[in-house]
Amino acid sequence: MSKPVLLVTAPVATRSGYGAHARDIVRSLIELDKYDVKIWNVRWGTTPMNALDASSTRDKPIIDRLLKTPQLPDQPDIHIHIVVPNEFSPIGKFNIGITAGLECTVAPPDWLQGLNKMDLNIVPSTFVSDTFKNLSFDIKDEKTQQLKGVLKLEKPMEVLFEGIDNTVYKKTKEFSKQFIDEMKNVKETFNFLYVGHWLQGKMGEDRKDTGMLVKVFLETFKNQKNKPGLILKTSGAGFSVLDREHILKKINNIKKSVKGDLPNIYLLHGDLYDEEINELYNHPRIKAHINITHGEGFGRPLLEASISGKPVIASSWSGHLDFLNSKQSVLVTGKIGDVPKSSFPDNMRVDGAQWFTADYQQVSAYMKDVFKDYKKYTMNATKLGKVNQSLFSLKKMTEELGKILDKYIPEFPKEVELKLPKLKKVGEQTIPKINLPKLKRV
Repeated sequence: MSKPVLLVTAPVATRSGYGAHARDIVRSLIELDKYDVKIWNVRWGTTPMNALDASSTRDKPIIDRLLKTPQLPDQPDIHIHIVVPNEFSPIGKFNIGITAGLECTVAPPDWLQGLNKMDLNIVPSTFVSDTFKNLSFDIKDEKTQQLKGVLKLEKPMEVLFEGIDNTVYKKTKEFSKQFIDEMKNVKETFNFLYVGHWLQGKMGEDRKDTGMLVKVFLETFKNQKNKPGLILKTSGAGFSVLDREHILKKINNIKKSVKGDLPNIYLLHGDLYDEEINELYNHPRIKAHINITHGEGFGRPLLEASISGKPVIASSWSGHLDFLNSKQSVLVTGKIGDVPKSSFPDNMRVDGAQWFTADYQQVSAYMKDVFKDYKKYTMNATKLGKVNQSLFSLKKMTEELGKILDKYIPEFPKEVELKLPKLKKVGEQTIPKINLPKLKRV
């Protein structure tokens, strides 16, 4: 009997957070083996579209299901759309929207409208779920400005974390020769690692607060005899030479603003596979992970980094608190404030939106303490790595996704098999002889 046709529209081939999430959702759907999965790949901004490797056993099942055109002969039974909500399109008999949400407290009205187009919406954290459920906008008459109603979330919403593949992200002491040779350029044996984009926004106003992380690090360890290093695995929206030079220019501008004998900062810019990122997390010269982000819908790199069992320093607000806690990680306090205009494109910015800004003095104090008294933090970090590897695995995500789909997806009419009665072979019959009368000639 045929399975329900499930179409996934998502940026599965892109080097992006949405791309990584989409690939894992597809892997889970294939593993569930309940649906005839077909995939229409879409772009994600200007991010490279080379994330799928035909020689990879993990990617081959995805590649085999890619459509050459977006048209199907019939309407899909289920459509899963993994993009930002204002792009959601309900083209299936049952429609599911999956989004990471935003890093702040308010999303644009057209995002709510998009969510309400779908039969079910799935988000990666309780933070995003609570944000959407608490969001509302007054609907006013354009001419009279009289209140006509309220725009709010009307469709079901479920939380499904972004599971990590334990066959890729795990503790390891095995490193490629190329990576070993590359890390020889890092002089320090103790390095903080930051993994994330460095997007638009003035100093202190980019989404991950990368600029202020660089400045706090320089101010904290300048003029010290024994200094740690900071490795930035970062880029803008792509991996071009121009992007790399732009990032280097921003780092150098910050360094010029800090006087004294400065610690080293290393830029790791470029396209890395998951296995290479895991090597980076586990390298013995990487001692701690840090991200003082303004907000996360989920914070996938922080989850991946935690599996290495090394201390994680992060903001104490938003999506990553689903898998980071104050006992086993280092959570920095701060304050909630308005999102600056320079931080988001105009079509994503909403008046009244707020996000988190870390207490930079506390960030500095924690970095110093982790550097000087490292062993104090390693035991809890090891515990966190083991817990997260178990509770937030791709296998667990697949199980949870299966439960959600079973809960909401209706029964579709099944093809009725036409059963004809069995026909018996008819044997030879004797045709009776007809005796015609003799005709007389007239």
